[in-house]
Amino acid sequence: MVSRKLERVCCLALSVLASGCVGSTMGRVSLRADGTPGPERCSEEALEAMRYLRLAVGAGALVEFDVNQGDAEPITLYEGRVESMLLSDLGTLDSPTRLYGYVWTSGPQVAIRYYEARPPDSAARVPICAVVRMAKGQMQKLSGSLPGTAVLKYSRGGVFIVDKFL
Repeated sequence: MVSRKLERVCCLALSVLASGCVGSTMGRVSLRADGTPGPERCSEEALEAMRYLRLAVGAGALVEFDVNQGDAEPITLYEGRVESMLLSDLGTLDSPTRLYGYVWTSGPQVAIRYYEARPPDSAARVPICAVVRMAKGQMQKLSGSLPGTAVLKYSRGGVFIVDKFL
């Protein structure tokens, strides 16, 4: 049953990809005065795909921020697109699903938003809306962060499903 739903979501994702909609706003949101990304709506395609995948708002999992720097501590993130990896299951998305998103480093804390997921053994990317959230200022940049980069103490953290980016 889950495989049929995943199959439908993948077909939906392929049609969205063909239209060029997925991730079209990735990194192109308005910035607040402090350099953090402003509000952004989730696409209807992402909301529908998340319903099929049983990704409820608030559902969370553990994510490796940058697959190219796994288990590095500290880690340096660069402003721009990022490929991350689920370290635990999120709804029907199994670890090691890849997450594709954007990192903003201009503000006092790093912001990461995810717009697509690619389940293991699948070539199709599925539209989603998810954010990295960590408590106690753990997304705060460490000293030594140059412009366009952010040095963080940890290479992994929590990713949570949202229905809009605030």
